[in-house]
Amino acid sequence: MKKTIYPFMLLALLLLVSCKSKKNVVSTLPRPVLNMDSVSAHITDTTGSIARIFTPDHSQLKDLNISKSKKRTPKKQEPAADNKYSDRVLRGTKITSSTVKLSSAYAGIDRVVNYDFTHRDVPEAFEGFRIAFISDLHYKSLFKEQGLNSLVNLLIAQKADVLLMGGDYQEGCEYVEPLFSALARVKTPMGTYGVMGNNDYERCHDDIVRTMEHYGMRVLEHKVDTLRKDGQQILIAGVRNPFDLARNGVSPSLALSPKDFVILLVHTPDYIEDVSIANTDLALAGHTHGGQVRIFGVAPILPSHYGNRFVTGLAYNSAKIPLIVTNGIGTSQVPIRIGAPAEIVMITLHRLTE
Repeated sequence: MKKTIYPFMLLALLLLVSCKSKKNVVSTLPRPVLNMDSVSAHITDTTGSIARIFTPDHSQLKDLNISKSKKRTPKKQEPAADNKYSDRVLRGTKITSSTVKLSSAYAGIDRVVNYDFTHRDVPEAFEGFRIAFISDLHYKSLFKEQGLNSLVNLLIAQKADVLLMGGDYQEGCEYVEPLFSALARVKTPMGTYGVMGNNDYERCHDDIVRTMEHYGMRVLEHKVDTLRKDGQQILIAGVRNPFDLARNGVSPSLALSPKDFVILLVHTPDYIEDVSIANTDLALAGHTHGGQVRIFGVAPILPSHYGNRFVTGLAYNSAKIPLIVTNGIGTSQVPIRIGAPAEIVMITLHRLTE
């Protein structure tokens, strides 16, 4: 009986040694090393290349007849440049808005549209910096003396740090002096800046420039000015006649540094799509009057070759640069507004800290 058992015991011992030997071989195989720099540098490789980075090399298991597990097909990776750009847009900027309807005490002005604009390039010294933006006064149209007085009082009440103006100031040269004389009552720590609209290039251009300068207001016609506070700065760039792209098709923002926080002031929103406005962090425009007459939110007639894309409020150009378009205050052609309230815009800057 014992002689019969011995061969079986010997066979079991040999099998045990064999299994232990295979286990040792598998455990000593080299493990893949994940080099993060290499992955970043080659993130635009095909899915097969990415799979090879994360899949162990089983070539040394051939002699053991151990089958390899089936490879999983990784998700398709977006190009590195696109991911970086998306992060810059989505994580670099946060914009929220609210609207305050005004009482009859501010006759001629229907509302204040407030924006909180949070961006990582806003300097710390400009945290909470308040910008008042007005455009398309068309004085005197529907907007007359009472409305002008309401506008001045409303702007003073906002306690803005700077006043920016988007053009189309008048409906006649005789109105230039009384208009800017009244606006000069609005005092801000950083002053008043403005660009011209199409009406202002058609008539009274020199009168407007002369009058604005007389009252200490700065005209930005393809010029850039610097607002400084506590050793830090933001830049205000203004566009000269944005309808004449042959002469003015190169945005003044192109000469600026992408490290600066840049606000581009332009009369028509079409300009931000017509040409490159690189290095701009926020663009401000008017011209559309919010459609002036809007039916169910749509303007049947709009002075833009992009239709209702830039009719009013927050929009973006193809490069994902944010633009705020104001309805403005006055009217042109017909002295009526329907579904497009007369407004001023207030923008409060914040530094993104995430």
